[in-house]
Amino acid sequence: MHSVLVVGCGSIGERHLRCFQKTGRATVAGCDPSEALRTTMAQTYGVEMFADFAAALTPTVDAVVICTPPPLHVPMARAALRADKHVLIEKPLAADFEGVAELMDEDAKSDRGTAVAYVQHVYPFLQAARRFLQEGSLGPVKHVTFTGGSHFPTGRPAHTVHYAETYYAQRRTGGGVIQDALTHPANFVESVIGPTDSLYCDCAHQVLPRVTIEDTVNLSARHGDILVNYALNQFQAPDEGTLQFHTALGSVKIEMHHQRWGILRLGEPAWTWHSGDVSERDTHFITQAHAFLDQIEGQPARLCSLPAAVQTLRFNLAALASADSGQRVACAAFFPSPLN
Repeated sequence: MHSVLVVGCGSIGERHLRCFQKTGRATVAGCDPSEALRTTMAQTYGVEMFADFAAALTPTVDAVVICTPPPLHVPMARAALRADKHVLIEKPLAADFEGVAELMDEDAKSDRGTAVAYVQHVYPFLQAARRFLQEGSLGPVKHVTFTGGSHFPTGRPAHTVHYAETYYAQRRTGGGVIQDALTHPANFVESVIGPTDSLYCDCAHQVLPRVTIEDTVNLSARHGDILVNYALNQFQAPDEGTLQFHTALGSVKIEMHHQRWGILRLGEPAWTWHSGDVSERDTHFITQAHAFLDQIEGQPARLCSLPAAVQTLRFNLAALASADSGQRVACAAFFPSPLN
């Protein structure tokens, strides 16, 4: 049985806490500066709660799940590694590159496991679609499109703080559609076709009340000779996302909202669909928790690696820089060191 500390018990932290409990493989404790949240977590889940992160890093803790606002991810991950803990960091890895090189160096020297919680890495239908595309029977991918969105306020539990009073309200704390939502499909696309070379981004605040941060984005990217387009907002009524990979011989379509993927070869009359069970949302987070526990037990890693998350952080910051400048931006301009 592992001992897991969840740091930051807002919306996503509560989900991690609950889902690590549901694995049956871990005793879980929580840490949060809010007395109200500590009381709620203790009463709801029967867990020990701490107010102070340093005090919570007891010798009995095996692993730390970091669910604080993004500016705290890297310093807390470094502290956890120095305390000889395994680390799972909620996405995005950070809001800037301060301390990232040091984190990568410390991770390379440590025998502890580190991963970043881009949960789509454990979706079975996404794993199957990625395997098919990388096997290459349709030939090389030449064009990728993603269109989607959801109503951001709907997904937040009633007892949590209003999103306008959280990290979401400001870019420097990891807020806005690019760092909060677009980072998921960008990370998955990069896991299929490799890192983004350059991009052009346009974004705006369109609807969400009580904030001025961008809630809508259109972005055009290049991965070598592959063209990629993303269109996403956080106010639309349907919670939907459709991702398509096109080659000269056919296409693969992924429908996130139906948890299925399909193949349409050139000349065929209809899609051939491969459907997965449409599970309750916690199911994927329980799978992610199992994958992290497997990883720290020495089994092959299935989660997003630290270098892959650093590359997606490049994408995030290049998108913000492009939106501000009105220019195409090279991702390698951010953290130009090799990622291995």
